Amino acid sequence: WQECRPAAPRGPGGHLRPRRHPPRWGQSPGETAPGWQGGGVMSEPGLSCHHPRAPQCTYIEIEQAERTHAVVLSRPAWLWGAEMGANEHGVCVGNEGVWTREPLGEDEALLGMDLVRLGLERGSSAREALEVITALLERHGQGGSCKEEPVPFVYHNTFLLADRDEAWVLETAGRYWAAQRIREGSRNISNQLSIGTDITAEHTELRQRAQSQGWWSGEGEFSFAEVFSLAQQPPRMEAAKARYRAGKELLQQHAGHITAETFMAILRDKASGICVDSEGFRTAGSMVSVLPRDPALPCVHFFTATPDPSRSVFKPFIFVAGLKPAPQVRSPSFSDDPAKKVPRFQSTVDRRHELYRWHQAALELMERDQEQGQKLQQTLRDLERQGLEAVNALLAGAVAPSPEELAELFFDCVDVEMKFYK
Repeated sequence: WQECRPAAPRGPGGHLRPRRHPPRWGQSPGETAPGWQGGGVMSEPGLSCHHPRAPQCTYIEIEQAERTHAVVLSRPAWLWGAEMGANEHGVCVGNEGVWTREPLGEDEALLGMDLVRLGLERGSSAREALEVITALLERHGQGGSCKEEPVPFVYHNTFLLADRDEAWVLETAGRYWAAQRIREGSRNISNQLSIGTDITAEHTELRQRAQSQGWWSGEGEFSFAEVFSLAQQPPRMEAAKARYRAGKELLQQHAGHITAETFMAILRDKASGICVDSEGFRTAGSMVSVLPRDPALPCVHFFTATPDPSRSVFKPFIFVAGLKPAPQVRSPSFSDDPAKKVPRFQSTVDRRHELYRWHQAALELMERDQEQGQKLQQTLRDLERQGLEAVNALLAGAVAPSPEELAELFFDCVDVEMKFYK
């Protein structure tokens, strides 16, 4: 489930109208099988590629870019890409799975999660990231299993992209796509096509493809969602309709006064189905970003790095020079990785990172001992509140932490959380 709040519309002469609150962006990547494949949070520096070498994505190699941007990624540990993340320029991207009338590609190509990372590494704005993703999608296609299991699990993708000034929704069907710029209010997506007739940009052959397949007569308005959606969605995705409506309603309830805390509360909402914890499925890692309009202020990205946001801590991350690595949330690597051998996924490995293991033990305590669980939950909420208060003070100009403090911020928050579990 994803939501974005775009920047204010531009006034006459292209000047941004002043607005009290900065843009905010939040995502939880929806349902995942138990374990979330041990996924964690990792940061990668930007690179100037003087000797281009083809980057190895999850399944295929693609052409190298002359330069890549520094990124922070929340990702399943077995693959190269990410479900969501941000880059040093304040660009945020996340994806969701969808099923459309276009046939699914089981042949290995780019995953939607690869495209998330590629958009962040190569785009210095939300619009540039969108252009990167659509160009690579048209060139290489999307396909291959999106789950670390022997039986393929394949889907197409929708994306939410935002920066300090703009927000976009990008939705795909095979190599075809449509994009909508969000000019006001808020927007959420949830495992279904949602772009109707308000299309800002599209694949040059999108409508021709629809006509050739008999999905559209060529007359009247063209609705991407109506034309390319399956008449019968997979059973589990029927729940996405209710989740999408609930997310939209929750955002409308807070219209005009949405904060990072608002997003965190919505991502934790179990009654709506946005936060899932039933039938062997659990919402994976979650992310909320604050993207100030003032370029002198830093963008702040909050990550849980653990599943079930209702029982996780959102921890702040800020791009600065000399970032201190956080190995506690980086999953182990394996020389004989079943995800990298063909046939794939014929065996299993334990990809859980250190924080994940301690968090999992804490969840078991919460379920086993309600009184102790409530105390721990309150302690974790207090820890999160302290982080939010510190970030709010930073963005308000009330404090001026040193670059060294900011470089250690995410590491320190993870470290303190682990001490509470221990």
